[in-house]
Amino acid sequence: MEIRYPARLEPQEGGGYFVSFPDFADTFTEGDSEEEALYYASEVLTAMLETKIAHDLPIAAPSPAGPGERLIAPDAKTQAALLVRFARGPRALADLARALGTSWPAAKRLEDPGHWPSLKSLERAAAALGQRLVLSFEETKTGRDHTR
Repeated sequence: MEIRYPARLEPQEGGGYFVSFPDFADTFTEGDSEEEALYYASEVLTAMLETKIAHDLPIAAPSPAGPGERLIAPDAKTQAALLVRFARGPRALADLARALGTSWPAAKRLEDPGHWPSLKSLERAAAALGQRLVLSFEETKTGRDHTR
């Protein structure tokens, strides 16, 4: 699963771009250029997702991009936390902790974007959840999907 949410970039009459997220009505930003707007889009998406995680609020998986929409990724820490959270699904965090042979607080840190889990920890969590960890690098140039 990729953690990239669709965003709409709308050119503004006086210049610049307004960015909104169809999956999150209360999340938006703007920038003077397309590149700046995409950068701020990743920043605001990250902040909103971190807030939802911190308050244990529900977060929908990304919807597919519609025509003309761009895919925006939050920062890597937030992506990792959401990947674990989405893969765990309705299973209790205590079940993940048992499968990993660790404590509940240690398992909880895997879903904390303020914590940097090691690749080994993420790989073990993925295996315990019946998944496989996959990493990639992607272009960041304007005109392509924007990631941080």
